[in-house]
Amino acid sequence: MTQAHRISLKNAGNINPAKIEDYIAADGYQALKKALQMPAEKIVYELTQSGLRGRGGAGFSTGLKKKFTSEASCVLLECMRYIVCNADEGEPGTFKDRIIMEGDPHLYIEGMIIAAYAVGAEKGYIYIRGEYRQSIDMTRKALEQAAARGLLGDNILGSGYSLDIEVKPGGGSYLCGEELTLLESIEGNRGYPRIKPPFPAQKGLFGMPTLINNVETLSHIPAIILNGADWYKRIGTDQSPGTKIFTISGDVSHPGYFEADMGVTLKELIYDLAGGIKDRKKFKAALLGGAAGTFVPESFLDVNMAFESLQEKDAVLGSGAIIVMAEDKSILDMLQSILRFFEHESCGKCVPCRTGTRQLRILLEKIVTNGRAKSSNLDALLQQSEIMAKTSLCPLGQSPVLSIKSAVRHFREELQQSKNS
Repeated sequence: MTQAHRISLKNAGNINPAKIEDYIAADGYQALKKALQMPAEKIVYELTQSGLRGRGGAGFSTGLKKKFTSEASCVLLECMRYIVCNADEGEPGTFKDRIIMEGDPHLYIEGMIIAAYAVGAEKGYIYIRGEYRQSIDMTRKALEQAAARGLLGDNILGSGYSLDIEVKPGGGSYLCGEELTLLESIEGNRGYPRIKPPFPAQKGLFGMPTLINNVETLSHIPAIILNGADWYKRIGTDQSPGTKIFTISGDVSHPGYFEADMGVTLKELIYDLAGGIKDRKKFKAALLGGAAGTFVPESFLDVNMAFESLQEKDAVLGSGAIIVMAEDKSILDMLQSILRFFEHESCGKCVPCRTGTRQLRILLEKIVTNGRAKSSNLDALLQQSEIMAKTSLCPLGQSPVLSIKSAVRHFREELQQSKNS
């Protein structure tokens, strides 16, 4: 495969992440200086033109998010805009944001300051998974260093723009990775989902317009501001420009994280970057996007890893997690682990998810006990998950259908065979 560009990981391993001097020596905060001399609407326009899509999983246009937030009107007389960085990385198989926070924290902080300026936010929060102690410590230190150099706080670099950013450790809930539930947690409430609409851009944190971006998404902003939208669009695919960090785990020789251009094939990721299937076994399947993702068979090895190409094949890119399964691994066992995970993580607020995750787990346990799945069992699994997807309040209850439907579509024959045959 051709050498990939490095955007999110350009400094990782090359500088001391604990020293702001090293980051500045690598052209750090040059994009912020440039941005502060630009009209805010020009920054929004440039990000929109770049085609940057959210790297948290949904893939929504980053520029449009900023446009909606900056143009939102407040119901209250005193209007204040917020920016929130979603660093609550709880998706199984995903650890890309941790690499940025621990290997180059100033990069995403610079992107966050630029994004905040673009939408007129005066206060920011970085919501980091509570178990990521090193990420929390590195981020707090980086914020202190940036403030000491006039890059944060009052009158940033003499521009007249002021911004304060605070770290909020997560509460230990997978569900708080969902943006509206995350806002509830920041406000000091229990991590229960809100009903959409309204969306955060209109009514987010404390009822105010709020921009929410992922760590990896923010890490792309400085490069776009420095090099321009046209430069960025030349990387990746037409509908999915730029690069992506893929976290590859499971039955590969060299599990880890790899930044590659959008559109790289699954085969290139597994065999060129992750060293192929360990112990010289054959590839069986990959779970793309973590627990809230889709199973794909061998026929997907030549498919481009981009939002649009996977969507065309009823699969998802998600956060970029790829869990690889060798020929001797059981789809049934993996599916059982996924359903147990969702049952455990359900907050219980809505009935479809609270009872549905339990029913899915019970249905699958019957299949495991019998050693094979009857068509009626699989149909019941599909029907239950589809009902949940249509009636649950948040993405957690809407996610099991993805893994179940893809497993049945691509591995029905295996699911209907004896487990021990």
